Amino acid sequence: MTDDPIGDPPSAVSAWNIANALTVFRLALVPVFLVALVAGTGHETRWRVLAFVVFAIASVTDRIDGDIARRRGLVTEFGKLADPIADKALIGAALIGLSGLGDLPWWITVVMLVREVGVTVLRFWVIRHGVIPASRGGKVKTLLQGVATGFFVLLPVGSWIEPIAWTFMIAAVIVALLTGADYVARAFRLRRQSTAPATG
Repeated sequence: MTDDPIGDPPSAVSAWNIANALTVFRLALVPVFLVALVAGTGHETRWRVLAFVVFAIASVTDRIDGDIARRRGLVTEFGKLADPIADKALIGAALIGLSGLGDLPWWITVVMLVREVGVTVLRFWVIRHGVIPASRGGKVKTLLQGVATGFFVLLPVGSWIEPIAWTFMIAAVIVALLTGADYVARAFRLRRQSTAPATG
């Protein structure tokens, strides 16, 4: 799930393009992933491996569609709206599904989802004053979160995966909290600067 900025200038590029098609494809993979995740007992190796493959494919498209859109000048209003929705739907479905199966504590899912929603609300809160761009820490959080979630999906494959999964997940939670606090500070700073009276 990426921390994409909101509020870029409008684009006249057609929404019918390969970048947006990949975004829609990623969104369509979310229910496929969920079905594979909870199929059978929810802990059968073959289904969890399939769920991991679907999750990995969807995660890769997240990287590809953004690169294609920027490189080919295919950034559209639809893409700017649909891309973060697809990202949040995928990671949200994964976290909720894993918690529902008892593989991931609910407090972690709540913390991660509240952070995502909070950052999105902050961006809309300051959109009239400027854009809060994605931070380096936010990108690190996205990477850690994706890797950790992938390992948790693979837990039934072998017990050796669990310590790796927890290492990445705890790191993701810590970075999520730190970057979330940073986004709050940046949002207030942006509003304060934009409303401060001009001097000189």
